[in-house]
Amino acid sequence: MKKITTLIIILIAFTTNAQVFKGKGDVKFQVGANMQENGTGVNVTTDFGLGENMSFGFAAVYLLNAEKIADVKPDFEDRADIKVRFNANIGNVLNISDAVDIYPGLSLGLRNFGGHVGIRYFFTDGFGVYSEAGFPIASYKTDLVGFDKYNNQFTFNIGASFNLQ
Repeated sequence: MKKITTLIIILIAFTTNAQVFKGKGDVKFQVGANMQENGTGVNVTTDFGLGENMSFGFAAVYLLNAEKIADVKPDFEDRADIKVRFNANIGNVLNISDAVDIYPGLSLGLRNFGGHVGIRYFFTDGFGVYSEAGFPIASYKTDLVGFDKYNNQFTFNIGASFNLQ
């Protein structure tokens, strides 16, 4: 029992010392898996702190495993998407833990104007995990057919988060 208590205290100490979002000047880099209907790939994001609770950044997705449609293989431009994004980093507002950041946000990409909601959890000051769900608010095309749906639908990302500051 004493060993378990000691382990819990050590884990709490490591997680509470890791502040996720530090505000202006903060830089985060994330890499992970992107999952969406009919395709999976790689998601890479970076966020730059502008103020106590806001950041902007960039996101890129490339679908490695995209299904053929009507026996046609998707091209590079069908698989790839890049976005500019804005986040409201509200982890400290919700006062959950210094190791947790919840960030709703908006993005403007090659395929749509969308939103996302994410959460980061840092184990140390430099390394953590993240999970993020993205969704289109307004697509540039009104009738999505074929490969237009790739990167233009509900997406789920999960992976590693790094503090570059």
